[in-house]
Amino acid sequence: MRTGRASPALVERLLVEYYGSNVPLQQIAGISVPEAKVLLITPYDRGALSAIEKAIQTSDIGINPSNDGQIIRLVFPTLNEERRKELVKVVRAKAEDAKVAIRNLRRASRHELEIAQKDSKITTDDLERAEKDLDKVTSEHIAELDKMLATKEKELLEV
Repeated sequence: MRTGRASPALVERLLVEYYGSNVPLQQIAGISVPEAKVLLITPYDRGALSAIEKAIQTSDIGINPSNDGQIIRLVFPTLNEERRKELVKVVRAKAEDAKVAIRNLRRASRHELEIAQKDSKITTDDLERAEKDLDKVTSEHIAELDKMLATKEKELLEV
């Protein structure tokens, strides 16, 4: 999550209904950042302008596009304290989702180890050693995630 400037990554994967099919925005338009808070979208086909504008309005970006007939401008406002706190909540939710994914991987790996032990591919001692290593790696990744979360929260709340 970037907050310092407008980034093409915010919209390039946005699906636009273009002649009856959903197409990523980056395939039908050029996206540039002329200023830190402005994103310019230049469609390759001017007929797609209204479809792109509609896709942006219905997305969860939260920015109203301005259309001058040739290009679409997205102007990102500076963040106020309320929006910063809202973004911190979003970052925390994403971090929690990542922790759940890490724990699910650990669970799946443990399951595979137990199957290998039942099939006599590894010994009980190997299973215990592998589980300890797995727990260690999981803890390291969660600690790294917590560190990244703290850094991002600090960055978001800094004025």
